[in-house]
Amino acid sequence: METKVKQLIEQGRVFQYRETGLETAPPVIALHALGQNGEAWNVVAAELGQHFRVFALDQRGHGGSERTGVYSFELMRDDLLVFADALGLERFILIGHSMGGTVSFLFSEAYPDRVERLVIEDSPPPFRSDKLDIPRDPPAGPLPFDWFVIPSILRQLNEPDPEWWERLDRIACPTLIIGGGSNSPIPQHKLKEAAGLIPSGEFVTLEGGGHFVHETKPQEFVAAVRKFLNA
Repeated sequence: METKVKQLIEQGRVFQYRETGLETAPPVIALHALGQNGEAWNVVAAELGQHFRVFALDQRGHGGSERTGVYSFELMRDDLLVFADALGLERFILIGHSMGGTVSFLFSEAYPDRVERLVIEDSPPPFRSDKLDIPRDPPAGPLPFDWFVIPSILRQLNEPDPEWWERLDRIACPTLIIGGGSNSPIPQHKLKEAAGLIPSGEFVTLEGGGHFVHETKPQEFVAAVRKFLNA
């Protein structure tokens, strides 16, 4: 399945994305983890592209999208709205992993009528836990993302907005949360808790998948998603 790398400019911002699948197929937008880009979804997109039109977006500060210097989950949520509107996607399936999962939660809470179905990979909304160390300086050498996204997102993880959890009941669409099991650094009981707070939420575990389930267990991940999407 061929993947095309494209860019669009909307509201003065550059959005780079990868598109896979037929133009007439139901649309899917996939959001990657911190430090990655849309290429992380290539294997999954090749499989889902047989039934869907997959848009794997480089979120702000990542890949070929705009490096704005200012970053937050809320700004990425708002970017997603601009991106979907620019493509004329009134309703779509949304898939998010890690940072992209948090953005997907926030978008689905704010714009419940826009999301047909929601898939979250190994990511609950951020919650108060042990503080993460925030590095002061970037590593040597070029990075495939803007360094400033790292401290910006880590600060939000250290001081999460409690409304992110309180608004889970606003998510109106069927929602699947996929956990990576006992070798994931994410507390799996928090994934189950989040699924229980979403009116049509369900939680499944792909044991041994770790945090990057779609990379370590791509066949099982795609099978779970396709079953959920009835594809």
